[in-house]
Amino acid sequence: MDTSILNKLESNAKLTAKELAVFLDLPEGEVSAAIMHMEKDGIICGYHTLINWDKTEREYVTALIEVKVTPARGQGFDKIAERIYRFDEVKAVYLMSGGFDLTVIIEGKTMKEVALFVTSKLAPLEGVLSTATHFVLKKYKDHGEILDRGREDDERLVVSP
Repeated sequence: MDTSILNKLESNAKLTAKELAVFLDLPEGEVSAAIMHMEKDGIICGYHTLINWDKTEREYVTALIEVKVTPARGQGFDKIAERIYRFDEVKAVYLMSGGFDLTVIIEGKTMKEVALFVTSKLAPLEGVLSTATHFVLKKYKDHGEILDRGREDDERLVVSP
């Protein structure tokens, strides 16, 4: 039952317990109790709205920063990751496999603001060995949703025999 509820909420966080109960053919009380339990246990961590900011007046930039770090003895990557995710500018931090250790996603009003964050807050942290910043130029799809619905039609040429 929990997985079914989570799948529905992941695709539409606006669904009420009553609507979920109808979709899943379960009693509303059971659905409400399951949601409360999953919130308490940290399985459901929040409810978000996906916004295509490119269609608004808001000006901002998103950057993905590759970070190489020295893991802390006895704590691995967790200690440095926690120090990084506590910054307000940071939207996400992921431990990675491959050529670098952490991906840090941040937002700022300008590229200069992002650069200042990297040079004054991120890079000087003890344990940070190097950073590489990549700016997002355009988002086509985010969280499974196509953001530019006007380009959804198949524009390939038809090939006939």
